[in-house]
Amino acid sequence: VQLQASGGGLVQAGGSLRLSCVASGSIFSINDMGWYRQAPGKQRELVAYGSGGASTNYADSVKGRFTISRDNAKNTMYLQMNSLNPEDTAVYYCKADITIRFSSLRRVYWGQGTLVTVSS
Repeated sequence: VQLQASGGGLVQAGGSLRLSCVASGSIFSINDMGWYRQAPGKQRELVAYGSGGASTNYADSVKGRFTISRDNAKNTMYLQMNSLNPEDTAVYYCKADITIRFSSLRRVYWGQGTLVTVSS
């Protein structure tokens, strides 16, 4: 199983980006999922989290601006980011708790990260 994150780039303050994370491989189901970010010199932090059901949680710093979503048919999760500001500059990582096909195993996987740079 692999997670491939994409959609990062350079954007001006106030702009928007949509990150995508595609899971591939022997996947039975994607359970919990999340987006994290790590800014230079800082620890990785949780940005948005979505459970296997419909519940979601967001870091206070992104509430009302970011939206996590998923398309189960495409094994893809998204992070819509609006009203971006320079403090959102970071490498963004996706993480998913996946049940492996033809087994009862659940494992956590990380994507490789995609860089988001917000200019002032």
